[in-house]
Amino acid sequence: MTDIGFIGLGIMGSPMASHLIAAGHRVAGFDVQQEARQQLAAIGGRVAESVADAVAGAEVVITMLPDHPQVEQVAYGDDGILARAKPGTLLIDMSTIRPETSIAVARAAAERGIRVLDAPVSGGEVGAKQAALSIMVGGTKDDVAAARPVLEVLGRTVVHVGAHGAGQVVKAANQLVVAGIYALVGEAIVLLEASGVDPAKGLDVLAGGLAASRVLDLKRESMIAREFAPGFRIDLHHKDMGIVLDAARRAGVALPLSGLTAQLVAAARAMGHGGDDHSALLTVTTTLSGRE
Repeated sequence: MTDIGFIGLGIMGSPMASHLIAAGHRVAGFDVQQEARQQLAAIGGRVAESVADAVAGAEVVITMLPDHPQVEQVAYGDDGILARAKPGTLLIDMSTIRPETSIAVARAAAERGIRVLDAPVSGGEVGAKQAALSIMVGGTKDDVAAARPVLEVLGRTVVHVGAHGAGQVVKAANQLVVAGIYALVGEAIVLLEASGVDPAKGLDVLAGGLAASRVLDLKRESMIAREFAPGFRIDLHHKDMGIVLDAARRAGVALPLSGLTAQLVAAARAMGHGGDDHSALLTVTTTLSGRE
């Protein structure tokens, strides 16, 4: 049984915290949204009144936040994690942020005797609810070993991918692949429909062959039905594609398809779909094809 401070109880963080509670851990959670705090209380967690309160006495602190400004806000400052956590605390940031931010937080934490891992996840809301996330972890071998019993409650695949920041680089690669697949599945649907072919039957065939993917498995029916209730919002994927392009620039590599896909995501956002699921990339192809 571990005392865990959990900061960020949104679409992903809330089910993750619930799994930790079900596994027998003591979880003190904080979120700026009252509804999220109430949900934590309903499943047996302790509602923290602040970041400092969530961190107090914790052996492990987990953050699951939208972007690097929020991570920096809760990490730094007089009432932040680094100021309030006891030496030896293991901070696991499971947000998707810039690799350089993860590295900076790890360096600042080390000066205070706090261990840090960047451990972003893939699998979306469904994976979080099913405790089936894929977790890519950056940090030291010993810290990853210490975190594994907690991480294995949340995901089926937990892989140590390298030093601090490496988890975020792998997540960037994940996001470029996922966005690219969504874009292509969207194009396939438009092609099938415009050709008079039943898209449901067509995608059933694709899902059983070399074109198979988790996107086809989980989202083909909702995409055909134009149901875009968010599991992962276009707004967040737009942020992630910015991380992809920035990481490519820093690494000195050209990612032309990623650049095009990033523009498609930006177009979906500009069209008013920022709050929709990232499968709403289909709407861009539909509009470009004059088939709205």
